[in-house]
Amino acid sequence: MKVIVTVVEKIISEAHIDIPDGLNQSAIKQHIIDRYNSGEMLTDMNIFQVDFESISARIVQEQTDINSIYASEVKS
Repeated sequence: MKVIVTVVEKIISEAHIDIPDGLNQSAIKQHIIDRYNSGEMLTDMNIFQVDFESISARIVQEQTDINSIYASEVKS
């Protein structure tokens, strides 16, 4: 018997970055978005918290027959 297990987690990452002084709220937001989109901030990210959302298992009997069971489910 083959079982496919799917675990869903919410991962919260934290980065400590330097932002130029004198920027307004909109400019700060744009600066952070630009750093993230360029991939520059990804190396600064550290996993801060992982929250378990759910776990499920699908029992695969044949290629065309997939039954789903939910082992447990937790919502934060």
